[in-house]
Amino acid sequence: MHIGHPLVVMDRWTPEEWIRLAGEHHVASAYVVPTMIHRLMQLPAAVRDAADLSALEYVLHSAAPVSPVDKRRFIEWVGPIVVETYGGTEGGGTRVTSAEWLQRPGTVGRAWPGAEIHVLADDGSACAPGVEGTVYIRPTSPAFAYHKDPERTAAAKAGALHTLGDLGRLDGDGYLFLLGRRADLIISGGVNIYPAEVEGVLLESPAVADVAVFGVPDPDWGEQVKALVVLNPVHPPDDTTREALLAHCAARLARFKLPRSVEFRDELPRTTAGKLYKRRLQDEYWPGG
Repeated sequence: MHIGHPLVVMDRWTPEEWIRLAGEHHVASAYVVPTMIHRLMQLPAAVRDAADLSALEYVLHSAAPVSPVDKRRFIEWVGPIVVETYGGTEGGGTRVTSAEWLQRPGTVGRAWPGAEIHVLADDGSACAPGVEGTVYIRPTSPAFAYHKDPERTAAAKAGALHTLGDLGRLDGDGYLFLLGRRADLIISGGVNIYPAEVEGVLLESPAVADVAVFGVPDPDWGEQVKALVVLNPVHPPDDTTREALLAHCAARLARFKLPRSVEFRDELPRTTAGKLYKRRLQDEYWPGG
């Protein structure tokens, strides 16, 4: 968080401390990741209502998908000052304002100036609006290459375009909707399941502080859906809570998307930018990693 200059640095982030520092230092702009938004939205309404965010003019978030329920509530709380971006160090990406997102919930926006967004089928042809495919970006720096990794560079390119490995679709006005990372896609019985959708549903439960969903081996279906869940302290990690979470999912998801198992963890490995080390978790369940 910062007020232009100087920066307000938090050694250990908690939602209560974030609110306190924002008021004490009259913070005008802040950067948050989806995990932070989720935990802020799980605070009691009285705590949020008492917060002094009167100086806050701009909030930026990126790095990972955010639950549409959390984002809508966050905008209602801080005001229409939330901006989301999607992209990478490779260059180029999208941007969406609060007003645009409220008109198209779930979008990560349109290409920012100088960049282009394309969704391509596996044969390299352009997907029609509404049809899912691999998301490619025409970057602002077309000469980008991964350091000493020509094979990875070549695999990520389609002519002048490059991909971050995400699946998505464009609407008729060029707004991008992400479905998840191609590498994270769960294929169970030949059907595609997007972990981000299941994670979003689980995050709607007041019991869930953090979650990771991925595929694990299944002898009949190839893969099955597994959820690792970090609970909020007032919810015990027992069978009653597990059954409640499964029932919560069953009321909101098609049967084939439901987690077949829920395991509780004290924490999940994330980068300082809030990105989940999902591959590290998956490797625990796949023979030979």
